[in-house]
This record gives sequence, structure tokens and C-alpha cells, in this order.
Amino acid sequence: MKILLIITVTFFAGMGAGLGTGFAGMSAAAVITPMLVTFLGIEPYTAVGIALSSDVLASAVSAYTYGKNKNLDIKNGLIMMFSVLVFTVIGSYISSLVPSTAMGGFSVFMTFLLGIKFILKPVMTTKEAMESVSLKKRIIQSIISGVIIGFICGFVGAGGGMMMLLILTSILGYELKTSVGTSVFIMTFTALTGAVSHFAIGELPDPLVWILCIAFTLIWARIAAVFANKAAPKTLNRATGIVLVILGAVIMTFSLLK
Repeated sequence: MKILLIITVTFFAGMGAGLGTGFAGMSAAAVITPMLVTFLGIEPYTAVGIALSSDVLASAVSAYTYGKNKNLDIKNGLIMMFSVLVFTVIGSYISSLVPSTAMGGFSVFMTFLLGIKFILKPVMTTKEAMESVSLKKRIIQSIISGVIIGFICGFVGAGGGMMMLLILTSILGYELKTSVGTSVFIMTFTALTGAVSHFAIGELPDPLVWILCIAFTLIWARIAAVFANKAAPKTLNRATGIVLVILGAVIMTFSLLK
């Protein structure tokens, strides 16, 4: 009975996380963590570690799929990733100095709102318009965006994938496929850094839960990324929006169950 429960919970957690990653570059932690804590009683710190390690392969296979379809900006992605990693550490340190606040729900609420935005106001920027911006301006924008995303991630403790998607589409003017491809590329490395540090500090999780979460997230991320790269821009916007709205609503429900 316990094994059946573990398989069921990890399947749906992996499916939600994988779809969120493949479609929208969303962090698996937003889905997997609350489900493992709520239904399997796993300690939150360990659950975050499992989610981050599930993110690594799911983001990597998604980034490979987007890159194969020429929907990945590696040069600016590396610049932004460096800024994100540095300022995540700074944000985390500053967060430890101030009183704890209920900012954890910020990323969940933003997921829901971003989903509605994609449904009602699709991102229809073309690659030609995106590439017309000068290289110098794009590099400066990438550094500044990385600083903002990293600091918020470190301070709030969540929301990296959603922040990246919002900034890449709304501020940097990326078309949706390239923004998701670049986002999952960056998340592959940020998730790996987070997972290693989590398990170095804490204990290794239950092997069965860990392996199943990684496997299910990887499978669904691959399915979502393949579909996303073949879909028309308007269809992709709607599909991404629906996935984000459903995930946002489900995670908010899980938060109330805790």
C-alpha cells in the first residue's frame, strides 16, 4: 500500500513538474515539494533537494530539445546564469538577516497570473524582432535581469523559472520558445548547484521516491518540450498558459492542505 502511494504521488508530482519545465521552464520544486510534503510526509528540506535533483535532468533534456530546434540563446544564457548564481547567494544571505515573511506563496501566485497572461495576451514576438536588438544592449539586459532574478530567488527561496520566463518575454523581448529554451538551460546548472548543496548539508532521501521523481519528471519534460517545439506560437502560448494556471491552482490547494 505504501509503495502504491509513493508511485501515485511521484507520478503526478513528476507529471506536473515535467509539463511545467518542458512548456514554461518552471522549476520542479514548485510542484514536487508541496506534493511530497503533503502526501508522503517528507521533511520540506529533503523534498526541495529531491525536486532540485529532478530539475537537473528534466531541464537538461528540455534544453537539448529546444537547442536542437534552434530555440536557445546560449551566449546570453551563460551571462545571465552567472548573474543569477552570484545574486542568489547574496539574496539568500540577506534573507537570513531579516525576519521570516510569508513570501513563499509569491511564486505560486505568480505562476497562476503568468498562466492567465499567456492565455489572454500571447507572446507573439518573432525571432527576427528579437535578434534586431544590439548585442551590447542584450548583454547589459542579461546581466541586469540575472541580478534581479538571482536576488529574488535567493531572498524568496523560489520562483526562479517563472521570474526568468517573465523577464525574458516581457523585458528582453524574447519569443516564447527561445525564452523557455534559455530558461531551462540556465536552470540545469542552478538546479544542479542547489541539489548538490542540499544533499551535502542534509541527508540523502528515500531512494525509491528520489528515483521515481527524477524519472517521471524527465519523461514528462521530454514530452512537453517536443510538443512545444512543434507547436504554433499561439497554440504554445495557450498550452503554456493552461498548464501554468492548473499548476498554480493545484499548488495553492496543496498549500492549504498542509
